Amino acid sequence: MDLRSVDLNLLVAFDMLMTERSVTRAAQRLSIGQSAMSSTLGRLRKLFGDPIMTREGRTLVATPLAESLAEPVRELLTDIENVLALRNEFDPATAEHTFSIVANDYLTMTFLQPLIARLSVEAPGIRLRIFPTGDDFAERLRRHRADLLVMPQEALDERLEFHHSTLFHDRFVVAADKDHPDIGDEITLEQFSTLPYLAASSGNRRSLSEMQLDFLGVPRNIEITAGFGMAPFLLRGTRLITLVHERLALRVRDAAEIRLFEPPVPRLQPITEIMAWTNRTDAVPAHRWLRAALMGLATEYDNSTPAASTNATTDKGSHHQQ
Repeated sequence: MDLRSVDLNLLVAFDMLMTERSVTRAAQRLSIGQSAMSSTLGRLRKLFGDPIMTREGRTLVATPLAESLAEPVRELLTDIENVLALRNEFDPATAEHTFSIVANDYLTMTFLQPLIARLSVEAPGIRLRIFPTGDDFAERLRRHRADLLVMPQEALDERLEFHHSTLFHDRFVVAADKDHPDIGDEITLEQFSTLPYLAASSGNRRSLSEMQLDFLGVPRNIEITAGFGMAPFLLRGTRLITLVHERLALRVRDAAEIRLFEPPVPRLQPITEIMAWTNRTDAVPAHRWLRAALMGLATEYDNSTPAASTNATTDKGSHHQQ
C-alpha cells in the first residue's frame, strides 16, 4: 500500500471508534457530525477491506480484524504524537494536553489533589484522567493505555522494566472511633488481635497492610472488609479498629471522628510510593513536565507532613529518587 494515498486521520477515527464502540460518541469526541462519522466508517471499511463494526441488535461489535488492529493503531498514534511533541518546548500555561494516571483513592485524595488544585491556576489546559488501580495496571502502562502509574513500590513487581522514581514514604497507624470504649492512650497487641477488625482491600486485592499482617502471623477478628479509602469513615460509633495509611488518617481524622494509635505490631514495614512510566514517554516534554511537577509536590509533601496526634507519632521518612 502506498502510504501517500492513506489519510492518517482515518486512523484517528478508527482509534476513537474502538475506544467508544459507538458512531455517535466517536463523532462527539472528534467534534464532527454523525453523518460525517458514518462516512468515515465507510472509508475505513474500504481501507481495511473489512466491516470494522457490525451491528448485533442495538450494539455495534468490532470484527476480529478490528480488534487485532486496535492496539497497533493506538501505539502508532502515540508514537506520532510523541515525535511531534519532541519538536516543541512544553509550556504548561498555554498547552492543551490530557494525561491518564492510574492511582488508588488514597493517593488521589492525599497526593494528587493538590496537583489538581494547582492545574486550574497554573495549567488550565491540562486535564487529568485518573483511573483506579485494577489488576491490569502494569499491562495498561505497558500498552500505553495510561501515561503514569502512581502506586506502592511493593505492589509493582514489574517496576524494574519501567522507569520509576520514589515519591514519598508512608506508614500505617491504627484507627478507631474517637470514643472507643475499650482503648485508652494506647492499643495492645491483644486488643488489636481480639477487637472487631475492619480489613482494608484494594479492589479485588488485599491491601499491603493486610498482606503484612498475614505474613507476620498476626491474628485479627475480621468482621468487615472494605476499600481502604472509606475504611476510616466506617469506624464511627463502632468498636471496630483498622490499619490505615497515616497521611490519609491525618487528613480525614476530624471528619471521620477517629483517634490514631501506634500499631502494637512489631516489624510492620512502611510503604514507598513511586511513579512509573515507559521508555516511550521518557523524553517527551509534556510527560517530563508532569513528572517534575509530581517530584516537586512529593518534596513539599515530605517537608510539610502534619504532626500526628499524641496517640501516634509521625515518622516522616526521607525522600529519594531512584
